[in-house]
Amino acid sequence: MTKLKIWIDGCEANVPQRLGSSQVAFELLKNLEKIDKQNSYTILLANPPMEDLPKERIGWKYQILKIKKFKTYLAIPFSLFTAKEKPDVFFSPTQYAPVLSPVKRVMMIFDLSYLLFPQYFKSRDLWQLKLWTWISAKVTDHIITISKSAKDDILKLYKKAKEDVTIAYPGFDNQIYHPIRDDKKIIEVINKYNITEKYVLYTGTIQPRKNLISLIEAFKKIDNLTLVIAGKTKGLGRQGWMYEGILKKPQELGIEKKVIFTGFVPKEDLPYLMSGAEAFILPSLYEGFGIPPLEAMATGTPVIVSNVSSLPEVVGDAGILVDPYSVGQIEQAIRTIAFDKKLQLKKSKEVLIQAKKFSWEKMAKVVLKVLERVAND
Repeated sequence: MTKLKIWIDGCEANVPQRLGSSQVAFELLKNLEKIDKQNSYTILLANPPMEDLPKERIGWKYQILKIKKFKTYLAIPFSLFTAKEKPDVFFSPTQYAPVLSPVKRVMMIFDLSYLLFPQYFKSRDLWQLKLWTWISAKVTDHIITISKSAKDDILKLYKKAKEDVTIAYPGFDNQIYHPIRDDKKIIEVINKYNITEKYVLYTGTIQPRKNLISLIEAFKKIDNLTLVIAGKTKGLGRQGWMYEGILKKPQELGIEKKVIFTGFVPKEDLPYLMSGAEAFILPSLYEGFGIPPLEAMATGTPVIVSNVSSLPEVVGDAGILVDPYSVGQIEQAIRTIAFDKKLQLKKSKEVLIQAKKFSWEKMAKVVLKVLERVAND
């Protein structure tokens, strides 16, 4: 096999507190470096690599971009055009690809929520996502996405050919997310967040598309159960948006004692919070994939998710599906699982089996095949 020169935009992976797309980008770098010693990689970064990125070796090196602004439209094209040895393919594990490029391009599109739910985005972010992703999708040689649902949306809304879009399902960190047997540690973490009774857990970004207002409303009539919402709104790294109404909702309903907003939770605490919960819930209106319910399943925690977009693909028959537009259905699902230990045990076994279908290494292998195919075409 011919040794290929593969360049990757690593900027999204080189950040603290990785969530969503930055988490995917980081795991892809880590696993590509692990599974592929044949090809030669250059990872483009805006800043020096963080400690947990793969170490440099023969065939794996980092290159700091000389231009710091307009990464996708200026800095990366400049690096590609001025390179003495051009790569065979450039991979962007982000929602954007360089418009100008002397080499073939592969990009990722995680979801098209900005086209389907534009009302849940800030106007500046919406304009950027709509314009830049549309242009990127037009010029790129191949698109990788993270679910069949997302692929169907891309084919429909961007008019791409089926053979030009590949599904690569994300995974989870099995060193962190696995069944926890340490009850003492679970109680210690629960106490850290001032949780004093049985609870259902949500983790993720605090933003309208996650349908958290409906989730909070579902708790109005449920007694002896707390809703724990773990996710940040402000500060460094990935944060929420349009979250003010969500934070105010418990008080408006007079149930502020039933709802706990933890703020940012470090990843080392998450498996313990998940393991201590009666169930994990994500009643989102739309997801490109949904890594948090997969992580919860890997700990053996029963999951409740919406019956829309990609979430049925993630949980399979192991999850409990609800109509995200029905507060009554969300409430009934919570009651069904939270107070039935026999059902919890059954679902706990099922979700562990379902979670094993996904891994970052599997995703990296699919991505590598696409890069090699595009480069050799």
